[in-house]
Amino acid sequence: MPVDRDTRLQEWERRAQPYLFIASILFLTSYTVRVLIPGLSPGWDALWETVTIVSWAAFVAEYLARLAYSRDRWHFVRTRWLDLIVTVLPLLRPLRMIDLHERMQLRRAVPGLALEARVMTYSGLAALLLGYAAGLAVYHDERSAPDANIRTFGDAVWWAASTLTTTGYGDATPVTPRGRVIAVGLMFVGVALVGAVVGSFSAYLMRRFRQEGER
Repeated sequence: MPVDRDTRLQEWERRAQPYLFIASILFLTSYTVRVLIPGLSPGWDALWETVTIVSWAAFVAEYLARLAYSRDRWHFVRTRWLDLIVTVLPLLRPLRMIDLHERMQLRRAVPGLALEARVMTYSGLAALLLGYAAGLAVYHDERSAPDANIRTFGDAVWWAASTLTTTGYGDATPVTPRGRVIAVGLMFVGVALVGAVVGSFSAYLMRRFRQEGER
């Protein structure tokens, strides 16, 4: 009996998940090394650049394979829009890493956390990883820009934390065009992620108080 496209797509996604998780870690690691250690020797710089390119190529190849396996390619693109975004912009890969980790846990039949705990855990982890990636990207662009006030990676981390939490002290702000685009994206993502964490914690407290009241 021939295997249909949906079954082949599910099988491909199942097999590719661990490798994508590893590729995501390698990409973030290689980008971190290349940004934070600018004085690498030519050999080491070429090595980490190769790791970056190969891991990015793995993301593209995996997405194209899933697109080829899908029954309706246009429907796949429309419904899996997050996959396309993180393939084109791999620094947003932490969003996909959270999803991959959750799927791997389900595959291993690991007992799941309560809904509120899962939302708080994965939203908080996604916020940390995205804040770290955004801090790296902004530091990479801002450190040599004229009139920039983000000169160290510590400044970039402080900026990312204040932006994610929507505090916005204004003491560290991007001045380059790409840095400002990253800032706008982080503002929207930060509101969504922090809102998910706070909302889930509030729901958890309400549920516990309701249970205590019923007793």
